[in-house]
Amino acid sequence: MHLQNMCYELQIVKPLIADHDTVMFALFYHDIVYKATAKNNEEKSAEKAIEVLNFLNYPEEKKLLCAQHILATKSHDTSSNADTNFLLDADMSIPGKPWPEYEAYFKAVCKEYAIYPDFLYNPGRRKVLHYFLSMDAIYKTPEFKDRYEKVARTNIEKELLLYH
Repeated sequence: MHLQNMCYELQIVKPLIADHDTVMFALFYHDIVYKATAKNNEEKSAEKAIEVLNFLNYPEEKKLLCAQHILATKSHDTSSNADTNFLLDADMSIPGKPWPEYEAYFKAVCKEYAIYPDFLYNPGRRKVLHYFLSMDAIYKTPEFKDRYEKVARTNIEKELLLYH
């Protein structure tokens, strides 16, 4: 669901993306390594992407760019690279969707972290949600900000109420 949604979102802004192929490769590899307990998922995912891109003889500067896109998904900080910002916005687009879609998403996230009891998971989830709300803008690009910012903030605030 997440990757399909990201593909859809990036297709909408495709004319604005300078290197669509590299962004799409980053999309498919940004969560290729994912362990709920690991803190280096993005680094491992970037390494996997580089391995495959080496095999494909992808240009060196584009391999590095792909890795940078993937690594940016760790903090979701605004990048000086517009393509990275489009990828980050697509990655965060689900909070800006209607509540039922967002609710299904965060419940799936909760299941991924089911190894943790609520007394550990809830404060961690609250911290992540507060981090996004503390940003001047959740979305980096005007295209996503205009479409999703208001609803995303409302949805995140609503989810926060569930973790007392």
